[in-house]
Amino acid sequence: MTLVELAKRTGKSVSSLHDVLTNVGEKVESEFEPLSMDIAELAAMEVGVDVKRLHSAEGTEIVPRPPVVTVMGHVDHGKTSLLDALRQTSVAAREAGGITQHLGAFVVVMPSGASITFLDTPGHAAFSAMRARGAAVTDIVVLVVAADDGVMPQTLEAMSHAKAANVPIVVAINKCDKPGANPERVKLQLASEGLLLEEMGGDVQVIEVSALQKTGLDNLEEALLLQAEMMDLKARIDGPAQAYVVEARLDKGRGPLITTIVKAGTLTCGQHVVVGSEWGRIRAIKDMAGRLTQRATPAMPVEIEGLRGLPMAGDDVIVVHSEERARMLSAGRTRKFEENRLRRKLNEDIPSSLESSEEVPQRVEMPVIVKADVQGTVQAVTDALRTLNSSQVLLNVVHVGVGPISQSDVDLAQACGACIVGFNIKSPPTALSQAATRASIKLILHRVIYHLLEDIGNLIIEKAPGTFETQIAGQAEVLNIFEVKRSKSKGPDIKIAGCRVVEGFVARTGTMRLLRSGEVVFEGNCASLKRETQDVDTVKKGNECGLIISDWYDFQIGDVIQCLEQVVRKPKFIKSESGAVRIEC
Repeated sequence: MTLVELAKRTGKSVSSLHDVLTNVGEKVESEFEPLSMDIAELAAMEVGVDVKRLHSAEGTEIVPRPPVVTVMGHVDHGKTSLLDALRQTSVAAREAGGITQHLGAFVVVMPSGASITFLDTPGHAAFSAMRARGAAVTDIVVLVVAADDGVMPQTLEAMSHAKAANVPIVVAINKCDKPGANPERVKLQLASEGLLLEEMGGDVQVIEVSALQKTGLDNLEEALLLQAEMMDLKARIDGPAQAYVVEARLDKGRGPLITTIVKAGTLTCGQHVVVGSEWGRIRAIKDMAGRLTQRATPAMPVEIEGLRGLPMAGDDVIVVHSEERARMLSAGRTRKFEENRLRRKLNEDIPSSLESSEEVPQRVEMPVIVKADVQGTVQAVTDALRTLNSSQVLLNVVHVGVGPISQSDVDLAQACGACIVGFNIKSPPTALSQAATRASIKLILHRVIYHLLEDIGNLIIEKAPGTFETQIAGQAEVLNIFEVKRSKSKGPDIKIAGCRVVEGFVARTGTMRLLRSGEVVFEGNCASLKRETQDVDTVKKGNECGLIISDWYDFQIGDVIQCLEQVVRKPKFIKSESGAVRIEC
């Protein structure tokens, strides 16, 4: 766009934009001269405008491309096993606890010769953001439902992600070989959730499969290729690439590595790219089988290396002309990201400062450092931990990172009193573990998400101050009244209630409540509690005792005396069937 157009869109004057462009070293001869996309974005960010790039699919060479298929569904419904059957490998066996905790991408060449790019998403409730990312980059969603289990919470969530992304669904009813399998019940459940199945006059194909017996896979392949044919999937292969980050991780020898799917154009080695707020020059491109390749074409998942830092999963990959342009865009985006983060933090803090003027119970802060194997998992674990926030304990994630636990993590944890959560990473060296133990830093290492959440939940309950509650410890019935005469100089006569404890126990330290005909008449402290002639602290059910209540002398036979005690009620860790967790105070 021209400088005049940019001024209209941003609401700034042409002269102020001209000054911005001069500051970033860009010479503009005329205000009607077209600006490149990079420069327009840079200028907009400098004047405080958020920018989202929309890539054009227009090009001189538009060719058919393979479909990108995302496999979604509830945890343990057989998504990864179905993919393993399609590509004759075993990934599920390698996954911790048998559940997928990563977003994986690979190409399967079908017996018919057609190739399909598959994305495998985790089914656990904590990985909702990963499923949303899978739906954002995909052409077709395969919804896997277990024939013996039916529609579950993550099945419904996957359906809503697919609908939100406006992506067609193909249903694969898995585990049809099991004795308890009932595909017809599953179909009725899906139909009742608003999915228009082909058998019922809709357009959603339903295929019955068994990943274990490898049956129905041909029908599934046919259904996917038919759906892709109807969609007429094409993309330009010329021009700069438009790609989407599926996952990002740190490798000890190769540095930051990003798994990306090319949407349009061709990504080649040696190009300068900006990914989110990070930049770099592509040093190597590897396909998902680990083979080096010089270029990546549309719908091809590849792993690229050469970035200076680790981007966020879900960022777009943008190809730029030079290193200088890449640096400038990266710096501008970093600055804008930080501004937005601080603005959000400020908005979050304002309501809390207003609340603090009222009397609210003090929350205990629990600082946490999160380390995981890949960027997407870091986000998923952080989001899952934030769901455990409660009115009593604020879980504050002070630092997140990809890779193993380092000495700097231990130092930071010591400085702010944090515990370190390591997910799917190697155990730290003995020296580091000992240093953490000496500094009283708790290291929580797990490979399965629900074990991790359970551990953190228990730690939160331990830290929570709890709420004080008054409860009835016991109940006694007045059987007789004894009067002890005292001289006038010593004060009024004393009335002793001769009681039998009928429920729980009566304690001298408790508060006594006197009930007459079911109504509370008086509440006060216990002045004396005796069994026969002995002073005692507690009297249990079935025993008789003598009891005096401070400032109360009007006992009647048949009165009921309740002993009240203060107890601390701790919050509860609640886990639903879907795997979602929360703390209930």
